[in-house]
Amino acid sequence: MEGNGGMQEQMERPEMLTDGEQAIIQNTWTKVFQNKEAAGVAVLMRLFTSFPSSKQFFSQFRDTEDPEELKSSVQLKKHALRVMSALNTLVENVNDEEKTAAVLKVVAKSHAIKHSVEPRYFKLLTGVILEVLVEAFPETFGVEAQGAWSKLMEVVHWQVMQVYSEIGWTSANSATE
Repeated sequence: MEGNGGMQEQMERPEMLTDGEQAIIQNTWTKVFQNKEAAGVAVLMRLFTSFPSSKQFFSQFRDTEDPEELKSSVQLKKHALRVMSALNTLVENVNDEEKTAAVLKVVAKSHAIKHSVEPRYFKLLTGVILEVLVEAFPETFGVEAQGAWSKLMEVVHWQVMQVYSEIGWTSANSATE
C-alpha cells in the first residue's frame, strides 16, 4: 500500500483508543512536550536522514546538506514546533474524536493541496515519531506506552488518508511508486 501512495486500497478503520490508552498517551506526552523543540527537531532530522526524499517539500532547507546546519536552521525549528503543537492538540483532545478529526483534516488538506505532499510521507512520519520518542524517552515509553502510541499513530494515518481520499488526491508519481 505504501508503495502506491496508499490511495489504491481502502484502509480499514483502526481500533479506537481505550480510556486507559488515552490516559497513557496524555501522561507520556507531558515529558515530551516539556522538550518539544528538541523532540521535534529530532523527529524531523530522523525523517530527513532515513527518508531523504522527504526534504523535497521544504523549500527553505531542501538543499541544505550539512546535518548540523540543518539541525540549527531556524526554519527547521519553526516547523518542528508546528509539528509538536499539532501533536499536542491531538493529545489534549485524544478523547474527542471529532476534534482530532478536525485538526487532522486541516493538516492533511494543507499538506495535500498547498504543499503536494504524498500521503505515504504521513505513514513514514508517524513511524519516525514513535521511533524517536521511544529512543529519546525510554523510561517513559515502555511496551504499554508504545502500544497506545502505535494505535494513535494508526488513527492519525487513517484520518489523513480519509482526507486525501475525500479531496480526490492523485499523484503524478502514483503509477511509478
